[in-house]
Amino acid sequence: MKRTALVLSLLLMLAGCAGTYRVDSAVQSYARWGGDIATGLPATRPAAPAAPQTYRFERLPSQARGQPGESQDRFEAWAQDALQAHGWTLASGATAPWRVEVAGIALRAEDPWADADGRWRFHGHFVTGNGHVFLSPMFAMPLDRPWVQRQVVLVIRDAATGQVVYETRASHEGRWNSTPALWQAMLQAALRDFPMPPEGTRQIDIDLPY
Repeated sequence: MKRTALVLSLLLMLAGCAGTYRVDSAVQSYARWGGDIATGLPATRPAAPAAPQTYRFERLPSQARGQPGESQDRFEAWAQDALQAHGWTLASGATAPWRVEVAGIALRAEDPWADADGRWRFHGHFVTGNGHVFLSPMFAMPLDRPWVQRQVVLVIRDAATGQVVYETRASHEGRWNSTPALWQAMLQAALRDFPMPPEGTRQIDIDLPY
């Protein structure tokens, strides 16, 4: 009876959160407004430029044409939306004070939670009459989606000097499909607290509907 109750409780819990999924990103950001990224922060950390600001996108030669170019078009459109939320807009002319580079990477990896047979097993803790606790598999769920490690990187340069003034990256891994909403959530996470982020790695969670 206890085992049945535990199974039913787990199924109810899973059903209750079936409407959304969480994109949990590990974010690292570095601001060097007016400083030197090679030597670190200056003695007095300069203030970031106040919004509104304008920028132009910059691409590597490998991102210019064909399928990579089409993929880059999408990433730049998503980055444009994310920057717009902070008062930075794409320049209408040929020049702008800032240049922005953005890239996304996705690599298949080994699922850290799957068993050797490729199944994700749910377990329950059960207590015997003499007080011993043991772990028993309740049910196994087949996994038909690969485990993927993803990262988005966004870099801002001073157009006049080429100096990197802002760098941010968000990393996420899991089984979710590579939808536009997932990549957009990662870009939103990467630009959290822009343009003056806290030091160190932080986790940014964004919930999305299925």
